[in-house]
Amino acid sequence: MRVFASEEHRRHHSLEVDGGQLIPSWECPERADYVRDALRRDGHSFEPALTADLELVGRVHDADYLEFLSTAHARWVEAGEPGPTALGLCWPTRGMTAARPTSLRGQLGYYGFATDSGIADGTWEAAVEAAALAQSATAAVIGGDRVAFALCRPPGHHASRNQFGGYCYLNNAAVSAAQLLAAGHARVAVVDVDYHHGNGTQDIFYDRDDVLYCSIHGDPTFEFPYFTGYAEELGVDRGAGFNLNLPLPRGTGYGPWSAALERCLGLVESTDCTAMVVSLGVDTYEADPISHFTLTSSDFRAMGERLAGCGLPTVVVLEGGYAVEAIGTNVAAVLAGFEGSLG
Repeated sequence: MRVFASEEHRRHHSLEVDGGQLIPSWECPERADYVRDALRRDGHSFEPALTADLELVGRVHDADYLEFLSTAHARWVEAGEPGPTALGLCWPTRGMTAARPTSLRGQLGYYGFATDSGIADGTWEAAVEAAALAQSATAAVIGGDRVAFALCRPPGHHASRNQFGGYCYLNNAAVSAAQLLAAGHARVAVVDVDYHHGNGTQDIFYDRDDVLYCSIHGDPTFEFPYFTGYAEELGVDRGAGFNLNLPLPRGTGYGPWSAALERCLGLVESTDCTAMVVSLGVDTYEADPISHFTLTSSDFRAMGERLAGCGLPTVVVLEGGYAVEAIGTNVAAVLAGFEGSLG
């Protein structure tokens, strides 16, 4: 399996508000270090990213949003703001106008949706490099590889057409799906196994039938992102029936989780998808500090085996996982299970 990784991610480490405190983000650079170490122990080598194709990124994100992201931190510094991270203060809610403000502080609320995602010096560059890694892994699969892995950081599945949050700025899985479509695939499945619902990926493809989005996640009644990820969200217009959310209760173990995966992959297999993108979050792990499923490291290997069983060309992109010292072991287990099933 070809693995694509970069050190550019180190340029991004922001602050977040959690539990009423301003703290260094749970989504920290060490996450990528532990993944690299575990994959190196398994014999993997690492390839650099190709140069990012921003036209592909623009297929899934609005141009004004990309312009904002690319300039926000410089504007923050130019305005003389004291903090190292540009963070929103006010968000448009019910009864407020939806007009795009002109001020940076207003735009931080307009384009952001959560207090967990600041924009630091290097955030834009790291996000572009993560998208480039996803594009590089996708190019490998388009070129004939059965599977390739992009060690993306920051992650992407919470980034919508025009909003960032949930530690995500550019939607790496959506960029990969767009690239697969551009290469001639008629329909692509995005299978999201992160603990949190990928509201951004859903938003991007919700009215389309060329991308099937399926997510298995913590019930948004009590889990981030709270306002999206419910079972009744099935897609609209041409996308009706091409969005499947499978929310599960706290404490879910691999038995009921794998039953949900079977339902998801059954839909993938019945809707004539010719390629698959896996949003691989391993925050379903039993010891994850901000998530509440109970999967074990051995369960992740079984997950990889089942994903491989679809028989589709597959791009795997890294999403969440915040039990930092275990993230490498768990990601490596998924990839080993996938590779082992290929023979």
